[in-house]
Amino acid sequence: MRLASGLDVLRLRDFRLVFAAAAVSFLGDGIQPLALTFAVLDLTGSATDLGFALGAWTIALVASLLVGGVVADRFGRRVVMIGADVVRLASQGAIAALLITGRATIAEIVVGQALLGAATGFFNPASSGLVPRVAGEWLQQANSLRGMAMASGAIAGPAIAGGLVAASSPGVALAIDAGTYAASALLLARVQRDIPAQPAGRFLDDLRRGFAEVRSRTWLWCTLVALSIVNAVTVGFMVIGALIVKRHLGGPGGWALILSLQGVGALVGGSALLRVSPRRPLLVATLIGLVPVLPTFLMAVPAALALIAAAALLGGVGEMVFNTLWETTLQQHIPDEARSRVSSYDWFGSLALRTVGYALIGPFAAAVGDSTALYCCGVVELIAVGSLLLVSDIRTLGPAPVSLAAPAIETRAERPHTITPLTREPIDSRPGTASDADSAV
Repeated sequence: MRLASGLDVLRLRDFRLVFAAAAVSFLGDGIQPLALTFAVLDLTGSATDLGFALGAWTIALVASLLVGGVVADRFGRRVVMIGADVVRLASQGAIAALLITGRATIAEIVVGQALLGAATGFFNPASSGLVPRVAGEWLQQANSLRGMAMASGAIAGPAIAGGLVAASSPGVALAIDAGTYAASALLLARVQRDIPAQPAGRFLDDLRRGFAEVRSRTWLWCTLVALSIVNAVTVGFMVIGALIVKRHLGGPGGWALILSLQGVGALVGGSALLRVSPRRPLLVATLIGLVPVLPTFLMAVPAALALIAAAALLGGVGEMVFNTLWETTLQQHIPDEARSRVSSYDWFGSLALRTVGYALIGPFAAAVGDSTALYCCGVVELIAVGSLLLVSDIRTLGPAPVSLAAPAIETRAERPHTITPLTREPIDSRPGTASDADSAV
């Protein structure tokens, strides 16, 4: 393992802007679910309507991801991210205004959430492609900080939303969420580094080239398949686990403890990766990726609340380490011009099967029982992650065999740095090797 000197990446002006934009957006993401839930329930009191609103966001997100990856690679990541933020600002701002003035209908909320989800489907692949451009050689630090900001938003956002809803209304909370998109867009507008716009080609050809980048790397497509399966079955813990805690382990307070410690674990894992860089990142990620299954098995027993909460903390560490090392490896080994398209396949597989998991977990648990369903989910997750250890490239792949020219570091006496293109050294691009198609979450 290699020890880094600290938060070197924060010395980069463009990364500071991108990170600040992400941090404020993640806070808004933490506010949105609770505010939207109470907005719909206050409006109609219908769980079905709430399902329509949440489902519209998810379906639109999944449907737009692959298109978003192609557009980001073609027109530039920063431009796409700013455009997506403007759409999200307009959509969430309109819903907030309608709620505050008492004119909202469930149909308008559903349409607004669909627009929000579609814009996010463009934003996420673009963001995954932009981070390496602004982080240079400190890419793992950048992803660790982003992961920690996401975990912090997930912890602080619901608390802020709850206070806003109690003190004013869900509309005000959603207006604050809309404001985070405005702040993100303004920060991103000051970023200088991005890929130049690519010549316009046929959409399907661009999409196929992105898939070819995935297919040519065994470590990549195997991990994408495994992650898609894992995301489908981990919904069992969120759905059935919440039900078991409600019945047997202290109700909302117990569930809040479990989720809070999971968030704390994520912060711990992110902090560790700010300084430590494994020489075999995918091997380390896979081994520690076995840990997050522990809370599922303990919930199936069910074990004591304190034991499950402790396992959730360890699971949070494991999830953060896995996600950070995986995202960093993907970004390092994929060519700059195809990075957003490859990232869109990562997002698509994970979120599409998660939606299927949410649809099936209830009937499955009703048929076999809650504990059996959780044991089954845990076993499938364990097999999916553990099977990655059978892939030679995952065991041996090291950091990218390329040289990324780091963005210039701005000192106090300097003016903002100029844009310096990233360079890559010639490498062997034979498919199927550990250094394979590095010609290229």
